[in-house]
Amino acid sequence: MSDTPSHSTAVAVLTAAGSGTRLGGRGPKALVEICGESLLHRATRGLLAAGVIDHISITAPATAVERFTAEVADLADPGRIGVVVGSPASRQASVALGLAAALRARPDAEIVLVHDAARALTPPDLVRRIVAAVRSGHDAVVPGLPVVDTIKEVAVEEAIERVVGTPDRERLRAVQTPQGFSRATLEAAHRFGAGSADDEARSARDDAALVEAMGGQVAVVAGDPLALKVTTPLDLALAEILARGEREQS
Repeated sequence: MSDTPSHSTAVAVLTAAGSGTRLGGRGPKALVEICGESLLHRATRGLLAAGVIDHISITAPATAVERFTAEVADLADPGRIGVVVGSPASRQASVALGLAAALRARPDAEIVLVHDAARALTPPDLVRRIVAAVRSGHDAVVPGLPVVDTIKEVAVEEAIERVVGTPDRERLRAVQTPQGFSRATLEAAHRFGAGSADDEARSARDDAALVEAMGGQVAVVAGDPLALKVTTPLDLALAEILARGEREQS
């Protein structure tokens, strides 16, 4: 654990370079709308609403940088949000590009959050909890929810999958974003894992996995059901229902 000052600058990398093939869209996934608002706009708005993020670096498909920039232009001064080209190779490679851009914009940053635009309903309070946990001294923090289904480990190399184990679900968590890190820890983790960033099959599934791989400790705080990841049409339909309920209550 490290000592991160309570006044430390925090930046966020918002990953939004995905194509959204599984969602069935014809354009960038981040521009798919929930109740008339794109995933990108809603996720960016949520990060800013937390009141603890000083700069956001958004990773975009190479063909959509101008469109993404225009999409979030109404949310903050131009210097507070930047859009950079992500990598088609892997999410890990995209985060590395976004991290470099965020630190160029705010060289004084001591805390970095990595968030997925696909988790556009994430409450601002969860963002605040992650930043607070890093400021309290944890080098890496992820939000997680208890697993309610029984999980089976299977042998995938066979034509018909065969169960090889049943983990104790009391020890399992479904991990979400944003994930928070001290700057030094996240930079070191990406340096450590750089060799696998250009290979989707070998790249890290999340940034916490990079910290784990280099021997670091990752803390878990309570996640939030609203931080669900919009990946399939069913996820999108659920997100629409939740967003409508949120709008009716406000």
